[in-house]
Amino acid sequence: MPNDRGRVFREAWIAGVIKHYPGEPKPGYITPWDETPDWERDAATAVYDQVLSFITATNGATTKLTPDQKGRFVALCWIGQIFKHFPDPKPSYVADWADLPEWQQATDIGIFERIEQDA
Repeated sequence: MPNDRGRVFREAWIAGVIKHYPGEPKPGYITPWDETPDWERDAATAVYDQVLSFITATNGATTKLTPDQKGRFVALCWIGQIFKHFPDPKPSYVADWADLPEWQQATDIGIFERIEQDA
């Protein structure tokens, strides 16, 4: 089922936020899957699929990537989804990897590694 992949992505995001976010995360950061907006569900599923396709296309050689390389891939795929769903997003929604806070970088790395487990 398509939403299962998106749900895995969302659950990995929430787990990362809970682990890495300094202080109390914004409610939207930890909104459960069933309460997540449709666009965000679609985006989560699309990014999961992009990461899985990358892993598959390399025959699993993504295990040799550095954690930052893995996280950057997730972040870039997510930026693509933001541009798909929002014609003029806030700059913080499409920030480059180096401009993301450490908690978000760590969370994106965890998402990639979670999808690697599925692959």
